Amino acid sequence: MGIGTSIFLIAVGAILTFALDANLGGVNLDVVGWILMAAGVLGLIMTTLVWGRRREVVTTTEPVEYRRVEERRDVTPPL
Repeated sequence: MGIGTSIFLIAVGAILTFALDANLGGVNLDVVGWILMAAGVLGLIMTTLVWGRRREVVTTTEPVEYRRVEERRDVTPPL
């Protein structure tokens, strides 16, 4: 689940919980909204943990060697 999907689930869950006052037969929209918000928050946490582990800094202990690059001269061949 990506960051966008997680934020979408949180938003839909908040709308169902706080903005709607409708009754469906046998379905409590408040509970569905809380479940969607919880799934979105859990997905957001898991996504940030996975992406945080991928971005590791690689360092070397050896000094960097500098190499001199010689200039190239465009020499036209004699006619």
